[in-house]
Amino acid sequence: MLRATPRATARPVLRRLLVGAAATVAVAGSLTAAPPAAFAQAGGPDLLSPVGPGDGPDRDHLTVTVRNAGGGADGTFELYCGPDGGSHPDPRGACDALERDTRWGQDVFAPAPEGGFCTMQYGGPATAHVTGTWAGRPVDATYDRRDGCQISRWDRLVPLLPGLGDDRGARA
Repeated sequence: MLRATPRATARPVLRRLLVGAAATVAVAGSLTAAPPAAFAQAGGPDLLSPVGPGDGPDRDHLTVTVRNAGGGADGTFELYCGPDGGSHPDPRGACDALERDTRWGQDVFAPAPEGGFCTMQYGGPATAHVTGTWAGRPVDATYDRRDGCQISRWDRLVPLLPGLGDDRGARA
């Protein structure tokens, strides 16, 4: 009488698991095979956008107030994304900068990490306050240029915030 060893009975089970997993991946791949543009052309929802398009209440809207930046950059500006518009001087560029830095599970407007190593450079007296809604979440963020970490945080969002250049701190 032949007895099945645990190793001999494990192989068919493992084979079934692998074949089942491969089939699941193939099905999932076929569900995502249509490019997002196909949905847009068909008038369907934008599946990559966390909020609905158009002028509805879910439309991304930010109010940006800039002070002490000089050069005509000071003021309060409205920004709408999806579609881009408002009184912001560069709505397309500002929305693109926000989209570029938007990642799942991360806040594009998050403050600089506490206890980080920042260069002791001064980027000038400019400040900004951004409020509104981005990616379906409320925004209330402040910006300044008091050290290297804050300058980097500001510059990452140019042109949402005005580009001030490296020589600004030397003149302040």
